[in-house]
Amino acid sequence: MAPYEGYRCQYVTDWVADKTRYQLAVDPSEEAALSETLSRCPNEPVTITLAR
Repeated sequence: MAPYEGYRCQYVTDWVADKTRYQLAVDPSEEAALSETLSRCPNEPVTITLAR
């Protein structure tokens, strides 16, 4: 997790976008951590650019 709290929402949305872009697996503990952090970022968009 990003050490600077002000950057965490961007960090987590980038993480989700990268996982989605490259179709990477998410284990249950990772999903819980991402979900918990994203729950504090209700207006942060997740922008995904699909890999070719």
